[in-house]
Amino acid sequence: MEKKLRVLCLHGFRTSGSFLQKQIIRWDSSVIEKIDMCFLDGPYPAQGKSEIEAIFPPPYFEWFQFDKDFTEYTNLDKAFSFIVDYMEKNGPFDGLLGFSQGATLSAALVGYQRKGLMLKNHPPVRFIISISGSKFRDPEMCEILYSPPIKCPTVHLIGAKDWLKLPGEELMQSFENPLLIAHPQGHMVPRLDKEAVGILNGFLESLMREESAEKLENGDSCISDQSQVSDNCSKKEMADQVIQIPTQAGSVEA
Repeated sequence: MEKKLRVLCLHGFRTSGSFLQKQIIRWDSSVIEKIDMCFLDGPYPAQGKSEIEAIFPPPYFEWFQFDKDFTEYTNLDKAFSFIVDYMEKNGPFDGLLGFSQGATLSAALVGYQRKGLMLKNHPPVRFIISISGSKFRDPEMCEILYSPPIKCPTVHLIGAKDWLKLPGEELMQSFENPLLIAHPQGHMVPRLDKEAVGILNGFLESLMREESAEKLENGDSCISDQSQVSDNCSKKEMADQVIQIPTQAGSVEA
């Protein structure tokens, strides 16, 4: 059996790893069975109201704080250090999956790693699954992170009704040869239709074949199986009850 791809998953602003886990595991089993997911909570308790309070229980977390223009950030360096430290101590991770603030951080981490500025003791991150992400807007950061375009395979899930649709497209253009999964929903982890499942499966299978070929070249024929979801990476167990709210622009679906 082919080894699953190990993925660190980073949640959105003022939510949690448990909430992201609950959303992702609704995806088609053919996708889920290919990835060994670890859900990490942000380092800071939410410092304000969470948009998911009515549909998912606390605690809620955030990675860093920012101004209304998203050009000034508080605790961002500490957030990067927190994630880097976790990856270097608990990795290696093949890829990153992020939603919203988590997707923005995922892209930045890889951008910094490609420049030799972060994750120096971790193998190169092989791919990103970015959901409703955006670029940092600080000019100095942009010059470092996104120029030239980042060489890393990516899939970008962008909603037609997402208030971050245009920033998500700008982030996508910051990578070489990105794949797009467009969906009609808002700012949320979307349910995947048949076409989206096919795109994501093809993306993951290509990475798995690449890894298998590398192992064969190195003479490593022992490929072990891994669990589908790493329970020890989330501070809270996923809630049993699945809750749904109407799909609408700017909303978050549980």
